[in-house]
Amino acid sequence: MGEVYTIVSGKGGVGKTTVTANLGIALTESFGYSVLMIDADVAMANLSLLMGLKSPPITLHDVLLGSSPAMDAVYDGPKNTKIIPSGLSLSTYQRVDADRLVSVVKELQSKFDYILIDAAAGIEKNVLAAMSASTQLILVTEPTAPSVADVFKTKMVAQRINQRVLGVIVNKTSNQKGEISEKEIMKMLEMPSFGKVPYAEDIRTSFLLKKIKPVMLHNPSGFSAESFRKIARRITGKEVETTQEKEKKGLFSFLGKIFKKKKKIKKK
Repeated sequence: MGEVYTIVSGKGGVGKTTVTANLGIALTESFGYSVLMIDADVAMANLSLLMGLKSPPITLHDVLLGSSPAMDAVYDGPKNTKIIPSGLSLSTYQRVDADRLVSVVKELQSKFDYILIDAAAGIEKNVLAAMSASTQLILVTEPTAPSVADVFKTKMVAQRINQRVLGVIVNKTSNQKGEISEKEIMKMLEMPSFGKVPYAEDIRTSFLLKKIKPVMLHNPSGFSAESFRKIARRITGKEVETTQEKEKKGLFSFLGKIFKKKKKIKKK
């Protein structure tokens, strides 16, 4: 059975969808895992837009209404990922049965190594259903007092429904004065951090492209993409060399060969 992680936060705009998309790609790209991402924000869906999926005929709305089987709503995403998009129709949103998500995920769990559920903001019924459908939760917060306070409330709600919170991801870090450090956030939330994601230019520009795409595709060798690979490594507990680590090894190997040649020349 695969692991099911719901990506949650207290407030909107902290980057849950960005984290979900890039983490999903990192898990397939770096480890070869089969990954399904579910857009459980049934009111304000964005994951399909970020993953380049246009006007899917069957969505999570149809599955939660009971009019389509779950696998009919699974689409191919970049880097061998799979996606279940949420619908954009307000009329179907008002009729969906969010509680069906639990049984939908159980049906799919054996087919994938990881299922990442992109939850809506807040603690409304749809969010609680997304939490209940997972095996564990991952919190996303910005390094600001309001964001940390909101995500702490989300943690408390999760505990009340007996859901385990695995850890936190600190998004949009910029090392500015007044920013709460990763260490302080871990202490405040009493949980480990899987890592930080910078508030970087390549992430911002990835949303300004004519065709929006995750930074893992927009700038795969950049620091932001490496941040997601490190987070994926920590979540899985497996080691994988980052691009920078490979470059360092390559440089040291190159320098080592030069020194060896010099020693041989001196001996002659």
